[in-house]
Amino acid sequence: MKAYVIGAGITGITTAYSLAKRGVDVTVIEAQPYAAMMTSYANGGQLSVSNSDVWTTWSNVFKASKWVLRKDAPLLINPSFSLTKYRWLYKFLEATASGKAILNTEETIKIGLAAREIYFKIAEEEKIDFDLTKEGILHFYKNKKYLEEAKRSCQLYWSLGVDRDLLTSAQVRSIEPSLVNKNILGGIYTPGDANGDIHKFCIKLSEVLKSKYDVKFIYNLKLNLLDKIFKNDTVVLCAGVESAKLSRLIKDPLDIYPVKGYSITIDVGDNAPSVSLLDDEAKIVSSRLGNRFRIAGTAEINGYNYDIRKDRVDPLISWVKNNFDGISTEHVIPWTGLRPMTPNMLPVVRRSTVPNIWYNTGHGHLGWTLGAATAETIAENILG
Repeated sequence: MKAYVIGAGITGITTAYSLAKRGVDVTVIEAQPYAAMMTSYANGGQLSVSNSDVWTTWSNVFKASKWVLRKDAPLLINPSFSLTKYRWLYKFLEATASGKAILNTEETIKIGLAAREIYFKIAEEEKIDFDLTKEGILHFYKNKKYLEEAKRSCQLYWSLGVDRDLLTSAQVRSIEPSLVNKNILGGIYTPGDANGDIHKFCIKLSEVLKSKYDVKFIYNLKLNLLDKIFKNDTVVLCAGVESAKLSRLIKDPLDIYPVKGYSITIDVGDNAPSVSLLDDEAKIVSSRLGNRFRIAGTAEINGYNYDIRKDRVDPLISWVKNNFDGISTEHVIPWTGLRPMTPNMLPVVRRSTVPNIWYNTGHGHLGWTLGAATAETIAENILG
């Protein structure tokens, strides 16, 4: 059997791996000159099953409404008219009104748990070094309301076998002594979570695919005749935010919108915190990746826009200054990427209306956390 995988980000690379392991003749097609150069380039690094809560709740909608006029807000919506944007926002509100947030969060947790073990297995079997750290994730809270919400959500995670340890402020500091913020009220520690460099993982796995599984890679190829080029061969669309554009070519449009996120990377040597962190109120995460410190967060609904805005990067820099001593922000590398978001926050993993074309896309801000598991699902479904 022959299959084409469109996209060489985390979902495309893991899909190619899942198919090739099953004996499929795979070719990966990527519009960029290298693998993992777009959304899979410099994300927060967290394999965060503990951060699986979908955004489709009225409390989140209320929070977003209060952020409308703040340029440094965790979520920023460009109010300029766009039919695609407002159509997606309407469907997001529909998903919120459906009351399925808990069910969708449960589904996300289950996918994340499966994916995490697959990543560990791939790293061991294929000898892939991607700065994997299995030190868990430390969620810390400076706002009592956010802390109480987090405590209430623990029951759902516990019911699905996810370890979540409730911490006092003193215990938070004992796990990560480098945190100097005096306003920390408490936290949650999730020892089963991990973090690693998504870009390095994709590059190393692509090398394994070429050398061990004879997978072919075609770079710098932009597709505009999807249904005409691949009439008889299996195609898996794993193109992130570009999946929405490509799906329209086969008249099976996907409800995927590009939600922009930012990160900064600092070369810190041995000064980086040893534990991956999540500040829920600020919507900022951090990971130690070897000698680098990666800080990521914010969401911006502003179309297919890759401009790096100083007023969106500044909150990440300020977060470092407010929470740590001894980490210099003199030399900071900023980056932005577009997360492929669906209105209900669940990935699209299914056959399209064209029988030989399949979807594995729309993973939103959790592509790194979920990608390896949906790759296995789509491979199994394709092979029947």
